[in-house]
Amino acid sequence: MSVVTGARAGARWALVAVLAANMLVDALEVSATLVALPAVGSGLGASVTRVQWIVTGFAAGFGGALLLGGRLVEWFGRRRVFLAALLVFAAASLGGALADGVGVLVATRVVKGFCVALTAPTGLAILVAAVPDGDARRRAVSVYSLFGAAGFCSGLLLSGALTGAGWRWTLAFPAPVALALFALGLRVVPREPARPGGGPRWPAVAAAGALTAAVLLLVDALARGRWGTAVAAGAAALAGVRAERSSPRPLVDTALLRHAPLLRSALGAAALNGSYVSFLLVAALDLWRGGWSSWETALAFLPASAPLALTALHSGRIAARLGPARAVAAGAVAAPAGYALYPRSGAGGVRYAELLPSMSLVGLAFVLAFTALHLQATGSLPSGLHQAAGGLYQTCVQLGAALTPALTSALYATSGRNAALWLVTAVGLAGAGVALTGLAHPSTDPP
Repeated sequence: MSVVTGARAGARWALVAVLAANMLVDALEVSATLVALPAVGSGLGASVTRVQWIVTGFAAGFGGALLLGGRLVEWFGRRRVFLAALLVFAAASLGGALADGVGVLVATRVVKGFCVALTAPTGLAILVAAVPDGDARRRAVSVYSLFGAAGFCSGLLLSGALTGAGWRWTLAFPAPVALALFALGLRVVPREPARPGGGPRWPAVAAAGALTAAVLLLVDALARGRWGTAVAAGAAALAGVRAERSSPRPLVDTALLRHAPLLRSALGAAALNGSYVSFLLVAALDLWRGGWSSWETALAFLPASAPLALTALHSGRIAARLGPARAVAAGAVAAPAGYALYPRSGAGGVRYAELLPSMSLVGLAFVLAFTALHLQATGSLPSGLHQAAGGLYQTCVQLGAALTPALTSALYATSGRNAALWLVTAVGLAGAGVALTGLAHPSTDPP
């Protein structure tokens, strides 16, 4: 190998390291705040229905920006979008850590969700463009995916350690990491040639903005039972649809809306992700009230997250061996079984061994269904629609994580933990019902 070739390979792996580290930070955002959420609520004197915004606001920003993210990359280029999102992410992390009220903190969480919706898919696009096809790219994508899967576990452990010293440290620690990645990214992220204008931009921005507003309003309506806000959410959604219909190039390809496997997978993934986040939200609040420390809570959550990280490099083979439809169905059944097994007697006397069956089944559900859902969503689509389908699918995944916890927190506040847990179980069962239809109606035909 020549010196020049070795230098190029070294530069590529430096780029992969930056992108993978960013994916790790992106992935740990949800798990870190789940563990810290009770302490944040206590520190700011916020009710459950208000503090849940720390989780749902992030998911709403993430879901609202995913469809627009690809368009922003077209307009401004991968490098600019990635680096700008990193910089804003760092500023929002610091702003959230210094916030003296829930409103400011939630605003920073929405902004961070928006930034992650840009850095995660854009980082993967940069990696694919920079690393030649073949073994090198497969290794690079594997590293990238592994870091993403490991991020949730890392967030649990890091938050468990930091929240004990003060919840603001949990919110602040991504800031210096993101700034360091920004500085490194300036050196290693490749520049791109100038891009053409790409047509009118306002319809896409209006549609994405209306979608985000609709989700935020609906979260508020579900959390606080405000019908007027629900009507406003419907109006915002209609405005988004109108902007899409008037656009010469809509964000959502209408052909995708007629593809049953994609829609079935998106609904199943929304139910799985939404119920999963809601379950951990209820468990975090419950264990906090039972006197568990943040570190003990983090360790209790590990069986629900570690299996996905440990099997990340083999998830495709697992789905292929079982078949995506069977893997999805098995995972979708395991999740509500885990929710139903969570101890209903109160966290004060709960021991770790009593939580293990519930958390383990939830972890197994993600091992079986997470990758299989994505394969089922895009497997029978023409290659030209894969990117658009992935954006729509991931948007639904995030919407599930925004809406279900909002309703769960409202029920937790008004009717208690058991009622909230049964709601989570019902959402999981609904997802299982959707998944089981995939066994009865398999499809490999493109739309």
